[in-house]
Amino acid sequence: MNLEIDYVSVFEGEADVPRDTESEEIWKSIDPSIKIIRAGRKDNFWGPTGEEGPCGPTTEIYVNGMEVWNIVFNEFYQNKDKSLRPLEIKGIDTGMGLERLAMVSQMVPTVFDTDLFDFAANPNSKEARIVADHMRASVFMIADGVTPSNTERGYVLRRLIRRVVRFVTNMDEMAENILDKYKDIYTELDKSGIIFDELRLEDQKFRKTLDAGIKQFEKGEDPFVLFTTYGFPFELTKELAKEKGQEVNDEDFNRKFLEHQKTSKAGMEQKFKGGLAGHSEMEIRYHTATHLLHQALREVLGQEVQQKGSNITPERLRFDFAFPRKMTDGEKKDVEEIVNSKIREALQVNNVVLPKEEALETGALHFFGDKYGESVSIYFIGESLEGAYSKEFCGGPHVGNTQELGQFKISKEEAISAGTRRIKAILL
Repeated sequence: MNLEIDYVSVFEGEADVPRDTESEEIWKSIDPSIKIIRAGRKDNFWGPTGEEGPCGPTTEIYVNGMEVWNIVFNEFYQNKDKSLRPLEIKGIDTGMGLERLAMVSQMVPTVFDTDLFDFAANPNSKEARIVADHMRASVFMIADGVTPSNTERGYVLRRLIRRVVRFVTNMDEMAENILDKYKDIYTELDKSGIIFDELRLEDQKFRKTLDAGIKQFEKGEDPFVLFTTYGFPFELTKELAKEKGQEVNDEDFNRKFLEHQKTSKAGMEQKFKGGLAGHSEMEIRYHTATHLLHQALREVLGQEVQQKGSNITPERLRFDFAFPRKMTDGEKKDVEEIVNSKIREALQVNNVVLPKEEALETGALHFFGDKYGESVSIYFIGESLEGAYSKEFCGGPHVGNTQELGQFKISKEEAISAGTRRIKAILL
């Protein structure tokens, strides 16, 4: 079918960049009657991505009042001070909005009314649109090899899935509908087993956090406490508040978050009883591994296991603990497997600073008999402080996510004195 162009737009020019007369002349040569609108930097200038980089004016095509296509002329490089300099090698970039084109060609009011979203029920519902959009993106990201985590692409995926969890009780049906819709076009979607496994795992991880967070939200808990103690996303708190006609103070949250970061940084600059002398990347990884090891030992050998000290270098960790006998080969294997399973689960490593009495009530492990200040730093591994796999009084530093550790392997287990054992371990 033929689509009638409403108008095209070109850059109107400003002090440092001349008006795009060349595009105007080309459009008139194609169709002398075409309507041309001139617009400024806000509408017809692209880039750069970030503080500096290539950028330039654009010309755009509009159909039914909707921009469906644009052409970017990368003629300049924007410096950090916002000044522009001409590029020695200029470039042209062009892009079409597939869903927008589908919308105008199918003559429907929104992209959710196109056949691209015919797997979604009730597309006029805000919740249904969120679920359809986020689920489709999640399915494709997992098929492309992205897994939920707390860094980079994995964090984007995690946020998408977790917003879906709020609106549906079972994601399988929607995922199945998306696979049926696109599998013949996008053959990578044949990894359906992996897709369902990742969606279910993330659903299980977040649902407990969601339920606990909503309960605390209903009680009027501070958004920052919801975030740090319960692992409840700030964006979700804002969304819940908006639905109730309430407002969340972004400045207050950001201020507390910055103070939280400063406290964590101060803790990183201190040496502590855990035996971390330096702050190299490997030493930080080994430090987090000692927390996982400590908890795994308690799971396998019993709650009587108590840390007696540790020593960490860039090459290995050494962990001393109270236990009356030699570990069996099976016990060592079980401990290794538990630690490696927690690494594979890509658990978030969080920090919260609490008043001492409140910190003691959390059940976080600590050195009994040690003196602590009025405020105590706790590092916990998991979605929330309440449901964390591991939580200990600790000044840091740690990795952001257990998946950064690699593979954990015990290299030696021995006695160092009556009732005290020592484990040496490495990360591969």
